[in-house]
Amino acid sequence: MTGRRLDLPDVLFGLFLAAVSGGALLLTRYLRGGTAADMGPGYMPRAIAVALLLFGLFFLVRGALAPWRGIDKVHLRPLVAICAGVAVFAAGAASLGLAIVSVLTVVVAGMGSPEARLWQNLAFGLALSAASVGLFVKLLSLPVPVWPW
Repeated sequence: MTGRRLDLPDVLFGLFLAAVSGGALLLTRYLRGGTAADMGPGYMPRAIAVALLLFGLFFLVRGALAPWRGIDKVHLRPLVAICAGVAVFAAGAASLGLAIVSVLTVVVAGMGSPEARLWQNLAFGLALSAASVGLFVKLLSLPVPVWPW
C-alpha cells in the first residue's frame, strides 16, 4: 500500500462540472438541437454542456490519478465580495444602466483581494464598462439601458 489517495479538490470540481453539465442536458432535452448549419434553440446549450462534461471528466481523472491534496481553508473576504458584486449587478442593472453598474460591480467584487487598490479597480471597471457598452449596445444592438436616464 503506497498511501496514495485522491486529489480531493480536483475530484470534487470534476463531479461538480459533470453535475452541472448533466442538469443542463436534462433541462434542454426537449429543445430542438438542429445542425451546425441550422442551429436550433438547444444547440449551443448542449454544446456547452458537453464541453463542460469533458472538462469535468478531465478533472475527475486527473484528481483520481494525483496524490492526496487537502482542501484549502475557505477565505470569506473574496467570497463575500464576489457575491456582493453579483448582487450589485442584479439590483442595479435595470435602474442604473450598464455603464454605471459595470463599474460598481468591478469595484465591489475587486475588494475581495487584499492586494486590490481602489484606483486600479476603478480603472478596470471603466475599461470593462466601455467594452460592455460597445459590445452589447453598439455592436450587438441589444436593448440594454446604458444610463439611468
